[in-house]
Amino acid sequence: MLTIHATPLVLPVGAAPVPDGAVVVDGNRIAAIGPYEELAADRPQARVRRWPGVLTPGLRQWHGTWLLKRCYHPDPREAGQLGELPLSGADLEALELDGARWAGSVRRGLQRMLRHGTTALAVTLNDPVVRTAVVRSGLTVVSAVGAPGILAEGPDLDPFVAGYDLAGSVHAPLAVGARADFAVFDVADEAALQATGAGSCVATVLGGRLVHRTR
Repeated sequence: MLTIHATPLVLPVGAAPVPDGAVVVDGNRIAAIGPYEELAADRPQARVRRWPGVLTPGLRQWHGTWLLKRCYHPDPREAGQLGELPLSGADLEALELDGARWAGSVRRGLQRMLRHGTTALAVTLNDPVVRTAVVRSGLTVVSAVGAPGILAEGPDLDPFVAGYDLAGSVHAPLAVGARADFAVFDVADEAALQATGAGSCVATVLGGRLVHRTR
């Protein structure tokens, strides 16, 4: 089934922005990119999803190994005791974690990456728990070659914290025929996205599947 994802602004990266634009998804691929009115008129049978803000290619998380193997992502039921942010260093060492809690942390870490518009992940898969969770998530695994250094306070779930612009933060530009990996952020434009960060993500599409939405 065709799905049209429409937003006030599509930022393909590598091509001109498309005001009142849309991306057409057919299965797990991008079938078309362009003005919403034109795409919708040619595809009256398509399902339409309307989003606020900007639609961009999916983001790349350089520090997947660190975030999944050197951080504990608290269960929401632990928020009162541990908070909601990833724990590392001495805070992590103070926890007594069995295999089940580690596996849950890895799954939650991946879910939180999806909530930040991440669709590609630089991660080593020598740990069976990490490998199983990453494969099941559907995230694209990429090389860590060229990754930026880790900040003193550790890497962040928000890929923009590394300091790159949109072009430097995405995995690949939107393109017809490419895998349908993209995200939507509730901001006005690219400058606002960089200022606000990936926490403004309202939807993430991975291989054509809507894997995160806030509305």
